[in-house]
Formats: sequence, structure tokens, C-alpha cells
Amino acid sequence: MKQENMASLPLAGVRVLDLSRVLAGPMCAMALADLGADVIKVEHPARGDDTRDWGVRIGTRNTSYFNSANRNKRSVTLDLQSEAGLALARQLAAQCDVVIQNFKVGGAEKLGLGYEQLSEINPRLVYCSISGYARFTPEAERPGYDLVVQGESGVMATNGEAGQGPLKFGVAAVDMFTGMYSAQAILAALFARQSTGRGRHVQMALYDCGVMITSYYGMEALLKAGDPPKFGNAHPSIVPYGVFEAADGPLVITVGNNGQFQRFCREVIDCPEWADDERFATNTARSAHRDVLLAEVRERLQRFTRAELLQRLTAAQIPCGEVLGMLDALQSERTAQAGLLHRFEDSEAGAQAVLAPPYALDGQRLPVRMPPPHMGQHTHEVFKELLKLDDSAIADLQSRGVI
Repeated sequence: MKQENMASLPLAGVRVLDLSRVLAGPMCAMALADLGADVIKVEHPARGDDTRDWGVRIGTRNTSYFNSANRNKRSVTLDLQSEAGLALARQLAAQCDVVIQNFKVGGAEKLGLGYEQLSEINPRLVYCSISGYARFTPEAERPGYDLVVQGESGVMATNGEAGQGPLKFGVAAVDMFTGMYSAQAILAALFARQSTGRGRHVQMALYDCGVMITSYYGMEALLKAGDPPKFGNAHPSIVPYGVFEAADGPLVITVGNNGQFQRFCREVIDCPEWADDERFATNTARSAHRDVLLAEVRERLQRFTRAELLQRLTAAQIPCGEVLGMLDALQSERTAQAGLLHRFEDSEAGAQAVLAPPYALDGQRLPVRMPPPHMGQHTHEVFKELLKLDDSAIADLQSRGVI
């Protein structure tokens, strides 16, 4: 996106104070940053965000994990355990539209950075608290961790193959969904503020969002009064639908309706007799006879190469795709054509890349305006711009370890 169009980003003019760390809060703040908000990330002067020590090291203080959740932000360092640091944080909050924090329940209030305290000085403030468990429940003060919540919410029970024990998602799905749900709620509160003139306290919990992820599996568990079976890479309701092995590797085949199944039998795997078999006439019937059908399908598919099957499936208008390794997917022509990688030159580590925002508006992908920041990279800039501090005042704060 051209520089002159930056002001047209949906959240241009919105300022966010990101007091959160690790993943759920930073993901929420990054979503707002991607949409054009000016996000100021506050980090401890010595430690920085916890994730600056997670993953593959990039330069001196950045990592693959940190960079995944902090593009398009400015970083300032501030010791919130000092009175001077807290005073500066309150001054920043007074000039922001949104504050995001994921302290333990009650932690922000002890620091004087709670919703009630900050809304007194900034009534228009939209304030988002992210905790492990809902603040009105007996477990409110429990710390929240993605892996724990994946287990407690039933998410692990949906994952993996039949007969396999609990299996977590490959990524921190609860944290990531919580970040996205939180961003949605913040946007709604900002919209409501246009008519009310006042901010709101958005209260999010990892456990609540983990339960939401169970989705249709959760509904099935309630209806059947028991855990649904695991299907691994197959679909619980549609057959044949999932990951299958060709003679030379895996591919995804999704036969989504009866017409597609007819074409699959006649045009793809050369088994027209299956198209006339009453056991397979409808999806309900195919589901009832899934073991018989899938055994036959798997045997038949291994007679073809993956390229042959993809060509036949595409000609038969059956959705399909190859299964790629992560690096192959990121380096694929498809990813390049979609503009999903942003490459930049890091002043410490040289050529680097981050994922680009998934949002596209009016035919243009929203830009990576700023790569993930170095720790405290923008402290002087932000304090001069927003707090009107001069060099000597900033040097004094630095000498006292406040920044």
C-alpha cells in the first residue's frame, strides 16, 4: 500500500497502549496495528516481552516467536514497578483510545492501571483485560496458560486419531483465538463509543475462548451426552473427505456432496459401480459405511500419482490440494502471489521475513508498515511525541532505570 494511502487504513488515528505480553494480548494488539492503529508496546527495560527469549534468535533481542505477534508496533521500555514508570504509563493511557493488558486478575489495579482508575482520567478509553478464567468465577485469579486450557476446555479431546490420547494443537490455538476474539470486542466497543462518547471494559478469558473453539464438536457432545469420536484427518460427517495417500505422497480430497461422489467414482478413480451402490448413494449412507468405503478408496487412490489425482479431481470439479511441509507452503508460488510474506532488512540480523496481515481491503493487502521492533526502539520517539519530554528528561529516566 502506498504511503499516501496509509491514512485510509480503517483504524488510522486510533492509538493503542499494549501492556500485554506473550501471545493472546500481543496478537490482539497486532490485529489492531495491522488495521492501522498506532500500537505502543510497553516492555520491561531489562527483560522485555517474555517471548524475546522464545524460539529462534534474531539479532540480539528479537526471536521468531516475538516477531510472529508484534509487527506494526512501536516498542517502549518502562519499569512499571517504579512510581515514575507508572506515572508515565498513566500519561500514555490518557492519550490512547485502547489499553490492552493481561496481568493476573487484580494486578493492574494494584499498579493503578485498572479500568476504573484509567477511565477516570480518560472516560473514552476502551480497556481490554485478558485473563485465564472469567473474572466473575471462583477461578478468576488462576493464571492462564494455553496448554492448560486446551486440556480443560475439551479442545485436546477433539484432536488426533481414534484411540489416541489427548493431543494439543500444533500452535497455541487458545491464545490465538483469544487474541482475535478480543480484537473483535475492542472494535465493537470503539464503534459504540461513537454514539455514547464513553469507553467500555472488555473482559476476555482464555477458558471461555477455548470452549468456543470446540464449536460443532461441542454441540455434538451435548446432544449425545458423550465425547464425539476422533476422526484425525477425516471429517466427522462427510465421506470421503480428508487426507489420503497417493502412490507418491499425501493429498487432500473433499467429496462434499452426492454429485461430487458420482464424479469421483466415474471420472477420478474409475469405479463407476460404486456410484450405483445403495450403500454409498447419499452422504448419510456413506458415513454409515465409512469403514468399508474408505478402505476401498485408499486402495484405489494408491494406483495413481499425486499429480494424476490432482489433475483428475480438478477436472471433475472436486476440491483438492497437495499436502505441503510448512517451509514448502511458505515458499510456494501461491503464498508469493497472495503477498503473504513481507521481507525486510533488520539492522541487526540482516534479511528477514514476517507474515503479512491476512486482511485485504479494496483489492490491496494491508501493509506491514513497521517490522517487529527491537526492544525499546521507539522509547525516545514516543516520549518526545506524546509526553513532550526533552532529551535531558529522557536521559534522567534512563539513568534511574525507569526506561
